Formats: sequence, C-alpha cells, structure tokens
Amino acid sequence: MTTRIVVLGAGYSGQMAARLVARAKDVSVTLVNERDRFVERVRLHQLAAGEDLRAHPLAELLAGTGVRLVVDRATAIDPDGKSVVLAGGDRLPYDTLVYALGSRMDLTAVPGVAEHAHTVAVAEEAERLRARLTDGDVVTVVGGGLTGIEAATELAEQRPALKVRLVADGALGGALSEKGRGHLRRVFTRLGIEVRDEARVAEVRADGVVLAGGEHVRSDVVVWTTGFTVPSLAADAGFAVDGHGRMVVDETLRSTSHPDTYGVGDAAAVRMPGGQELRMACATGLPAAQQAVRALLARRDGKDPKPFRFRYVNQCISLGRRDALVQFVDRYDRPKESVLTGRLAARYKETIVRSAYQAQRHPSIPTSL
Repeated sequence: MTTRIVVLGAGYSGQMAARLVARAKDVSVTLVNERDRFVERVRLHQLAAGEDLRAHPLAELLAGTGVRLVVDRATAIDPDGKSVVLAGGDRLPYDTLVYALGSRMDLTAVPGVAEHAHTVAVAEEAERLRARLTDGDVVTVVGGGLTGIEAATELAEQRPALKVRLVADGALGGALSEKGRGHLRRVFTRLGIEVRDEARVAEVRADGVVLAGGEHVRSDVVVWTTGFTVPSLAADAGFAVDGHGRMVVDETLRSTSHPDTYGVGDAAAVRMPGGQELRMACATGLPAAQQAVRALLARRDGKDPKPFRFRYVNQCISLGRRDALVQFVDRYDRPKESVLTGRLAARYKETIVRSAYQAQRHPSIPTSL
C-alpha cells in the first residue's frame, strides 16, 4: 500500500524532508511551495547589497527524485479529512503531513514597519531593498541579532558610499563571548558603521525611526531585521501550537496533537531532551528534517523511532565577504571564549553556507540520529 506524504514548504527543511522520504519504498511524495525556486535565505543580505545570486529552480533540483512539485500556496489544513487546501482550489489528500512552512518577518509589532521598512527575509523584499538603495544615502538597520549584523556589515562593505547605522534594543553582540564582542566592535569601526545599542525603536517613518524616548533618527532607508512570525495554518487547523503559533512536536518531531503530522524548521517548536528550544537556523532545521523522516518511516514500518539528539557547535556570522566571526559554543549554545575571525572565518562561513545548499542536492541521514 502506498503512503501519501505531503510536505508543505520547500525551504531548507522541507525540501530535504521531501527528497529523503521519496527514497523509501511505497510512498508518493508531494511538495507544495508558493514559489517555483529554492531560495538560499542565508544569502539574502548579499542579494540586497548588490550581489547577483544564482537561481535554483525547484523543478531542476527535484528532477529524478520522485517528488511531485506543486507550485501553489497552502491556505488551510483539514486534519479530520486529512487534506491540504490550496489557493488554486485543489485539495491534496495525505496519510502523513510534514509541516515545514518556515518563518517570516513580523511587520506588525511596531507601527510603520509594514509601510516604511524593508526586510531581507524573502528574495522579493531583498531585491526591492537593493533597488531602493540606489536612491538613499543613509541606511538604518534595526535589530542586533545575526541577521541585523550580517545585513549591516554587508551593506557597509559592498556600498561604502552609504552611511550605515545599526540600532539594537540590547548590547551589540550581547550573546557572544568577550572576544567575539571585541571583534564585532572592531569590524563595525573599520567599516564605519554607527551603532546605537540599548535603543528600542517605537515607530518607523518614511524619513527614519523614532526611538522609545521620542528621539527621531533620520534615515533614507530602514531595514527591519528583528522579530519573526510563522504562518497561522497549524493554529487555525487546531494543531497544538506554542505562544508564537509554532507547531508543538515531541522528541521525534511528531505533532503532540496529531500523530500523522511532523513539524520541522522554523514553524515547529523543537526542543532538546533537556527542554531547551532550538533556535531558528538551517543548522537546526536540516538535522530536524532528517530526524522527522527517519521517525515517520520507522513508525510506518512498525518500529519505534529514536528520539532527536542534537548539540550545538558554533554560530557563524558573516561580516561582509572578507571577514566573519565563528563563535564556538557548548552543546547548549552558550558561548565559549574561543572564536575564529578574519578571512579564515569567512571561508569557514562560506563553506557552511555551500554545504547547506549541497545538502539539498545530496541529502542523507546520519547514523547518529
């Protein structure tokens, strides 16, 4: 008997899950994505800064894999009828669902973001930002996380005529070690990036941002990189979700409320055995996809799946094309004092990014999972 598997989302986690499970016997796999190409999301700050990125058509990536691609947007899930409703009106029946819709930038938390700010969360927005930068002299990047740091340094390096400013509501590099923070400060100084940390943005306007204390910080372009949200399909369909709307899954990545569904990537709340929540990253999404496939196939074959085991190794932050920061961490993602910096770190980061893409073309399941 053929098991019908529908995968929602063709990002890093979804595409890997689809390709891996399609290798099994007696399965039919349908991958649903609203765009016809795979986007290397971790490179979108490069696209915004002016670099031309290679296109990755999904039809080409999936050729010969046995995965059926449906380019459409999922608008609802019917868990009782075990089907997915598409924007085009079709329904896709499933025996097992893999929920991998990812995350998107939260444009509602602060007034004016949706109307006046740009993001680097999706390719179309990064392209619009790229075009907008030709008309501006001052750019304010809001957000001191990894996305904000990478966006600010990339823009400053690739477009030296721009005045680049970063505004963060915490300390710059607050989650890094002392050595990591020191290198970050030196890079920002070298690139001429103005830092306004410990400053919360209360409003975004067409001519800049307004801080919580009322100060207006003028800017021609605002880049918003802080705060993410996830699609509401899981919550709307009655799946167990956390306070952010992410699907709650058990230690095998199976939904805690619907045993025929698995959640992977940013749209799932994945926790390690000790209870720590995995951060949103392809570094966690890829092994989660591998684990979900192993678990669903084990259960299909009447076996007990092993629980997900994961440990952190490092955080890789690009600082333009010629510098980077590799912050080594313990298994719980806490920073060690050791770091790797400079051109060697930049090559390290580029290797990681390329490996994440190659994992889409040649996925595997490590025996350690």
